[in-house]
Amino acid sequence: MSDATALPDLAVRTLGGAVIAASDESFAAKENLINPWAPAFRPQTFGAKGQEYDGWETARRRPGPDGRLGHDWAIVRLGLPGVIRGVVIDTAHFTGNFPPHASVEACAVDGHPSPAEVAAADWVEIVPMSPLKGDTAHEFTVAGVERRFTHVRLNIHPDGGVARLRVHGDVVPDPRLLTGLTIDLAALENGGRVVACSNGFYSAPDNMLFPGLARNQAEGWETARRREPGHEWAVVRLAAPGVIRLAEIDTSNLRYNAPGAVTLWGLDARRASLDDASAWRELLARTRVQPDGRHRFRLPGDREVTHVRVDIHPDGGLARLRLFGDLAPDGESLLTARWHELTN
Repeated sequence: MSDATALPDLAVRTLGGAVIAASDESFAAKENLINPWAPAFRPQTFGAKGQEYDGWETARRRPGPDGRLGHDWAIVRLGLPGVIRGVVIDTAHFTGNFPPHASVEACAVDGHPSPAEVAAADWVEIVPMSPLKGDTAHEFTVAGVERRFTHVRLNIHPDGGVARLRVHGDVVPDPRLLTGLTIDLAALENGGRVVACSNGFYSAPDNMLFPGLARNQAEGWETARRREPGHEWAVVRLAAPGVIRLAEIDTSNLRYNAPGAVTLWGLDARRASLDDASAWRELLARTRVQPDGRHRFRLPGDREVTHVRVDIHPDGGLARLRLFGDLAPDGESLLTARWHELTN
């Protein structure tokens, strides 16, 4: 399922995800499910509730008055609504207290619903009841469900602990929030994606497109040290065809590993292939940048593009890349058509 896990984690906290409700969190908090870092574990760290876990852990279930055991659940609001392609249920470090089975459901609720309104929505099963092992990252492919979802519900049967829930997929932005406005055409939350990259040794290039400011250099894109001639690059597929008027190139936190210079190129994939070197047009000539700072450049804004390539000379990293501009008329139409296709 490598293709799915390469897609953005729509649920992760750094993209705005939140665990809005859970049946129980007696031993470890539900919010840990969507922490961006890998699960950690320190043995023999006992608190008032027992061994401390970097995950979500419920109490041991007992049959109720009706004799039924029931199961535990947690509802996650996706930071970026979209089409779900894969789910990872990670029981890292849970060995004698993991749930033996789990399933995942998804729903779509417009606006800003309360937990009760989400719980009452129409849910669709995207991962059927499946066996789990302890201390294991379980990858599940989600196929045949071409719908935009806003929330997921992790069901564990009957109880236990899960370290992380990852929900990978394609972002589907709400066109009502984008059309007619100047927007960041490269932003992940608007549907931008890095589709090719020369080197992502230290951190993924999609990090450049995350919302907010990078808190450290790991939250941006950073390459290995280049030992041969040339330079590193990344290609961004814009949210939709548009005209870029302002570029922001941010090297914050990159004090000794920022690139010496950058270049921006644009291409309209409606008229040429990404592999056609002659089709790329210069948007920003090779320009010196400084470490640990934000750089803003006005661009000519004289052509529609669907993709942008950022070249960093010779290597290094970028904290954020912002490409502000306007959607082309057919760009607005494409976003609206996709929205209606996946929400109706």
